[in-house]
Amino acid sequence: MVKKILKIEDIVQKANTLRRSGKRLVFTNGCFDILHVGHIRYLADARSKGDVLVVGLNSDESVKIIKDENRPIMNQEQRAEILAGLWCVDYITIFNEPDPLKLIKVIMPDVLVKGADWREQDIIGADVVKAGGGEVVRVSVVPDISTSRIIERIVKRYGFTEPME
Repeated sequence: MVKKILKIEDIVQKANTLRRSGKRLVFTNGCFDILHVGHIRYLADARSKGDVLVVGLNSDESVKIIKDENRPIMNQEQRAEILAGLWCVDYITIFNEPDPLKLIKVIMPDVLVKGADWREQDIIGADVVKAGGGEVVRVSVVPDISTSRIIERIVKRYGFTEPME
C-alpha cells in the first residue's frame, strides 16, 4: 500500500514512464478528509476515465488554508494510507499549495477530473491540460454528502461544544 504513496518528484518520473508505455493518466485532487461514499464513487468514476489514477492529496497545511483551522480531522499520512487502500487509486502524492496547478503542470495528465459541482472554467489546471492535448472531465457527485456535512451532523447530534480527545 505504501508503495502507492510517492513524493512529487517520484510521481513525475512514474507519470512519464506510464505515459511512454501508452497508459492514459488520470489526475484528480482533494482533501479526502473523513472518507465517505461520495469520495469512493468519485474516485471510482475518475479511475474509469483512464488506465492509471493519480490523486493529489492536499497536505495538512493546505487543508487548513482552504477549509479552516480545525481541519483536517485526519492527518495527511492517515488520509494517504486510506486512499492507498482503495482499488481505484493507483498513486497518491501530497502537495502543500492550496491548489494543484504546479502539480498538474509537472504531471501533465491525459485526463483531469473534478466533480460536476465545478464549472469547467473554474477548474484549476483545465487550461493547461487542454493545451497539452488532454481533456477535462466533470464527474457526478453524491448530493448532500460531504465531510463538512458529516462533521455538522455529528456536532448537532451529540451537541459537542468542546473538542473531544
